[in-house]
Amino acid sequence: MAIVGLFIAMAMFPGLFSSQDPAGLRLEHRLSAPSATNWFGTDGVGVDVYSRVVHGARTTLATIVVVLGIAIFVGVGLGSVSGYLGGWIDGLLMRVADVFLAFPPLILALATNAVLGRGLQQTMFAVAFLWWPAYARLVRSQVLAVRKLEFVESARAIGATELRIVSRHVLPNVIDPVIVRASLDAGFVALTAASLSFLGLGAQPPTPEWGRMVAEGQKFLLDQWWVAAFPGLALFV
Repeated sequence: MAIVGLFIAMAMFPGLFSSQDPAGLRLEHRLSAPSATNWFGTDGVGVDVYSRVVHGARTTLATIVVVLGIAIFVGVGLGSVSGYLGGWIDGLLMRVADVFLAFPPLILALATNAVLGRGLQQTMFAVAFLWWPAYARLVRSQVLAVRKLEFVESARAIGATELRIVSRHVLPNVIDPVIVRASLDAGFVALTAASLSFLGLGAQPPTPEWGRMVAEGQKFLLDQWWVAAFPGLALFV
């Protein structure tokens, strides 16, 4: 929890942890080793690696929030409709979800990102596009269990509309597993987005992003190891 709290604090208030410009070029100090001035050294254009790691936390947190927000919104909506209405609608929506789940996740994300183009926003939508089916299936299974319970039947008996039943009685009772799943998915979302950035499809320079920083530092790995090692360590943690 302490590490998660530190990560969130760095993402929300990067200026409290680093006073250096994460995009400030200082070619005369390029590839400087870690020191008291530059804790994590500098990269190939003289930018402080520590500052970029700190500000990269904001990029990663924003990616997690946007991706999971979209995936949960779409997945909960479609899963609720599928589980509550049943019939051909349920069959159609679940077959669509099965198509998405049949592909290896990273391959599907790569294909989607390639179609949308390069950039951080495109990567967010590509990863969200990958993640919603899991939430749709989870919510559907919960709705199927809840919709036949007595309190739902009682609400229907007193004349409550279907929309009110779903919004007031069904969804509040299926949201807990969604929250648990989202907390487990956060790390995988960060790694998937970083993988796309590593391959050049995600965040573009000068945006600080850990996957992109590892990609930029790999050519210095043998002699100036710190350029790639510290962003990689941040992803690992």
